[in-house]
Amino acid sequence: MKMGTNELARRIRLHSLRMVNSGGSSHIGSVLSIADILAVLYGRILNIRPNDPKWDLRDRFILSKGHAGAGVYAALAEVGFFDISLLKNHYQDGSIFSGHVSHKGVPGVEVSTGSLGHGLPIGCGMAFAAKIDNKSHKVFVLMSDGELDEGSNWEAMMFSAHHDLNNLIAIIDSNGLQSMDTTEATLSLEPLVDKLRAFGWHVEEVDGHSHDDLAKALCVRSDKPTVVIANTVKGKGVSYMENQIAWHYKTPKDELFDQAIQELMSNSV
Repeated sequence: MKMGTNELARRIRLHSLRMVNSGGSSHIGSVLSIADILAVLYGRILNIRPNDPKWDLRDRFILSKGHAGAGVYAALAEVGFFDISLLKNHYQDGSIFSGHVSHKGVPGVEVSTGSLGHGLPIGCGMAFAAKIDNKSHKVFVLMSDGELDEGSNWEAMMFSAHHDLNNLIAIIDSNGLQSMDTTEATLSLEPLVDKLRAFGWHVEEVDGHSHDDLAKALCVRSDKPTVVIANTVKGKGVSYMENQIAWHYKTPKDELFDQAIQELMSNSV
């Protein structure tokens, strides 16, 4: 029986927490905010074949906010791209599972990311190539809200709208925090919906932790490229991490790690 997306999201959170703890890496708050988005993508939306990662007709997925790579590794393992036991090597010397997501040697990862502002332009190119080749697959790009400070994204948006790339779907993880402060204090994005529409995109805005709302928005058909603004909580699922900017960089250790595991094991997020 296929796993439900709520359980998949819980497992993504648990795997990621253990990976970050054992390897001493960071960005767990960013992973927790996108776990539900990843669960819906890999559990309901993406047309993929884990036993054939390079299947020509597969949908392409790019994690532009590459620092949350632990979540993608966990999702890929859970849906069968590789054995779950391999996740224990995350962030270890010589491991293929680097802190920022890498495609090298990792089935199911399309491109390495981490330098913000690259994922959408790459996805734009993939979608444009698919149009030229008359291919039916879609390209999904998961971005951060803080990443929209990068001008390369807006150039890609103009190009995508100009070429009617309705096979391109961007998802913005809108948790309101970036690096050391809020997005609004760093560089205001509002009015974001109006800006995105002015750039020629179809815009959906949803609760980024509602699986049904996410799935519905990701299945919308438009003659324009689509962007889904997913309003999320950074650190979602672990009480002391929620909306706390410190967990962009901190590593959960000792009693805090145990508390986080307990909360995720006992609660339905």
